[in-house]
Amino acid sequence: MKVVVAGQGAFGQKHLEAIGNIPGIEVASLAGGSPGTTEEVAKKFKIPHWTTNYSEALNQPGVEAVILTTPTQMHARQGIEAMRAGKHVMIEIPMADTLADSEELVKVQQQTGLVAMAGHTRRFNPSHQWVHKRIVAKELSVQQMNVQTYFFRRTNMNAQGKPRSWTDHLLWHHACHTVDLFMYQTGETIADCYAVEGPHHPTLGIAMDMGILLKTPSGKVCVLSLSFNNKGPLGTFFRYICDNGTYIARYDDLVDGEEKKIDVSKVDVSMNGIELQDREFFAAIKERREPNASVAQALGAMRTLDRLERILERR
Repeated sequence: MKVVVAGQGAFGQKHLEAIGNIPGIEVASLAGGSPGTTEEVAKKFKIPHWTTNYSEALNQPGVEAVILTTPTQMHARQGIEAMRAGKHVMIEIPMADTLADSEELVKVQQQTGLVAMAGHTRRFNPSHQWVHKRIVAKELSVQQMNVQTYFFRRTNMNAQGKPRSWTDHLLWHHACHTVDLFMYQTGETIADCYAVEGPHHPTLGIAMDMGILLKTPSGKVCVLSLSFNNKGPLGTFFRYICDNGTYIARYDDLVDGEEKKIDVSKVDVSMNGIELQDREFFAAIKERREPNASVAQALGAMRTLDRLERILERR
């Protein structure tokens, strides 16, 4: 299967590394934002064609699918262009930064019948898969998720410490991970939600600290704290408080409530959540089915983010 990766930055390279572990997939073109770095990354991963013209990449011979790791503001437009061109698409999180754009992506997917997937990696991380499998088996039921998402990002820098051409966002990017995961793990919609935010950064124009509360119809609760001001351990840490145990997930590490390690190495074929996410995308294309984390499945989280944004605007 020939694919295009759009975006030569930190996350684009994570996907390129993951694809290297998946048999039968060829990256036919890399579409980037700047000539110098795009050519450099293409050479590094031995990609035969690179361009700064996204449409040119889509039109390379034999291309069936696209993985979008471009700036958030481009996601909806590029995802729609890919589907209109007859290409399956996976859009890194968030699939859009407005509810209207998210709904349009779902509409175009339904019109074209192509595979369209959102990059909700948390669904695929072995640590969260371990919990999910026990929920499905009715061995566990989540009572509360307590989540901390902490970074130190007072400037526009990516995960590799290089300048970004766009501004990250606590609500539409980082909260999106947890809102979707909470709904996925509970199997419920959001009945009630609330949000508060701290002062906006004078130059970035975004809130640097945020708190979010979510509640499902049956009374399951999620408490989410987010910050770009944190000096210390970075990333997202999940505490699952269940009816039959407590579990703490730190990316691909999982421990119980007493910090006893749980082996998740045999949960799936890899410990790399991005690789597992990409494998699901390619498998759904080959098997002509809806993928886990399809844009339609992810729409509920986007509706909740829209509700939260409206709450913040009123305050």
